Amino acid sequence: MMFRSRIKWIALLVLILSVGSLLVHLSITKSSSVQLASYSRGTLWQDFDSLLGAAQDFRNKHLWRPVKSLETLQPYANPRNSYTAPSSINNGFIYAKIFGGFDKIRSSICDLVTISRLLNATLIIPELQESLRSKGISNKFKSFSYLYDEEQFISFLKNDVIIAKVLPENLKAARKRNEFPLFKPKNSASTKFYLEEVLPKLKKASVIGLVVSDGGCLQSTLPASMPELQRLRCRVAFHALQLRSEIQVLGKKMVERLRRSGQSFLAYHPGLVRDKLAYHGCAELFQDLHSELIQYRRAQMIRQKFISEELIVDSHLRKDNGLCPLMPEEVGILLKALGYSQKAIIYLAGSEMFGGHRVLIPLRAMFPHLVDRTSLCSTEELSELVGPETPLPENTYEMPPRKSDKQLKEEWNKAGPRPRPLPPPPDRPIYQHEKEGWYGWLTENDTEPTPSPMDLRNQAHRLLWDALDFVVSVEADVFFPGFNNDGSGLPDFSSLVMGQRLYERPSSRTYRLDRKVIQQLFNITREDMYHPDRNWTVRVREHLNSSLGESGLIRQSMLSKPRLFLSHPLPECSCRTSTLEDSRQIRSDDGRFLYGGEDECPKWIKSAGAEKSKTDDGDQPDYEHDLLTEQSETEEDFAKSKVASAFDQDEEWDPND
Repeated sequence: MMFRSRIKWIALLVLILSVGSLLVHLSITKSSSVQLASYSRGTLWQDFDSLLGAAQDFRNKHLWRPVKSLETLQPYANPRNSYTAPSSINNGFIYAKIFGGFDKIRSSICDLVTISRLLNATLIIPELQESLRSKGISNKFKSFSYLYDEEQFISFLKNDVIIAKVLPENLKAARKRNEFPLFKPKNSASTKFYLEEVLPKLKKASVIGLVVSDGGCLQSTLPASMPELQRLRCRVAFHALQLRSEIQVLGKKMVERLRRSGQSFLAYHPGLVRDKLAYHGCAELFQDLHSELIQYRRAQMIRQKFISEELIVDSHLRKDNGLCPLMPEEVGILLKALGYSQKAIIYLAGSEMFGGHRVLIPLRAMFPHLVDRTSLCSTEELSELVGPETPLPENTYEMPPRKSDKQLKEEWNKAGPRPRPLPPPPDRPIYQHEKEGWYGWLTENDTEPTPSPMDLRNQAHRLLWDALDFVVSVEADVFFPGFNNDGSGLPDFSSLVMGQRLYERPSSRTYRLDRKVIQQLFNITREDMYHPDRNWTVRVREHLNSSLGESGLIRQSMLSKPRLFLSHPLPECSCRTSTLEDSRQIRSDDGRFLYGGEDECPKWIKSAGAEKSKTDDGDQPDYEHDLLTEQSETEEDFAKSKVASAFDQDEEWDPND
């Protein structure tokens, strides 16, 4: 009996030890698998970035340095020859209303000042329709002062144009009665149009009005006899149009925060704007309701005769021709091909991101340090920028009356090759997000609803967000555009940034890529985008690096300048500290300079540039680039295999790990 009881106790002890051992092994296995998964997802990019140790960071310094071939260019928009100051006795007053966002406003103001100089008229501070008090902005600001410094604008241009804040009292009543001639010029209006058609009416009525809605009211390329008017455009855009002090201060704070760690940063503007996508027919690049939104806007443009094309076009063919923006995923692959590491800081510019943050997921996986204004600014800072505003009622949405089965069947039969999405089935509950915003009207109605007061206020806020992004993008060490030179003839954010950088700091790294060439390269490796061969990477680098210098400037001068002068203000608004050889100067068929043609800088600019170069760290030899070609084939093949493995892990990688 005693023996049996001992056997039971021994069996129980063995059982307890077995269970304990099993639990210990399970816990060890779980811990190891978590650590292994964390390593594979969170450290694979770091392993590749540190593959060559400190030499990797040493080699990548050339990706942030200025372009040496452009260091002789200096900003110089001062008048060259005899330039008379404006007279108080002139032909009358010009008042204007400007429609559009930040980019259209900036370009339009420059044209208005130039026209006022051409017609010898006094310019009244333009009214920005997006920032009127009727749009719900703070009473602290007027229309123009919501964005820009009025006093700076008036005082800086006192030797060019007389600018007044309002019309004289004896003319205000007549304007309200619409007694003065009103013009709606296109952005391609010539100087001949203003001198022959507008000037006589200005002299007769003493006041004329201009309604500017195309992002400008004067052609970009002016006659060769009017270079001073082009320089006036530069003085307006790059000196007189200063953002109000609150925007400048917050923008500089954002730049300081980006550089706080001592690193350089890259600014990227995707250019995913609904109007641009609709204009070029890029709907098929998106899915479900986003493509329907683009098509709806395109149909509007066709009815307004803004475009004279068919509603349905082949978006992929348009993209192959460079008429659609690069998607963020493609930009990430290009940056990786150039050699930017995962640790690179990328600032995301643009107040409108059509497609939402979903399209940014691949880019954020490759570059986790992707930030925007909401990452760098607190809610309080952004609220102070907006100013005190009157509370508005929240957007209320009333469900439209339910359509009958007969109506739904008739609509379905008339829908054509692109049917509208069917409404939710009646047995499923209708969620709140399906009742509000674009989802609600797109699934239930054929027309876009009138913007609510809150929508109008948010549109005004976008001007401020674009202004902040403009400051950061101009100051960035590198700028990469997602969609510029789109051919629409309308100004775009990226082109304005590129023009400002070319004027202020011509040698700063600004990629001026050819999207058509890039798409051809992507089509070569479309099925294997995340581990392309070495030759593909070399070709990408050659194209992007060449776009930084002479070839990129020539292409900008050919494609961008004829549509928007501010995107390429050379050679009128710059000078060279050393004369460019005649053999390197390139002209177009009509005799216009595509590269070169700048005047020689005056002595005071040369001396200032010499002093700066002595203290500039950026003039060190760019020998890091040479190291790239000295790596052995074995090392490059090894690095390529690591890149391929890293790209394979993108979908599982979590930047927060």
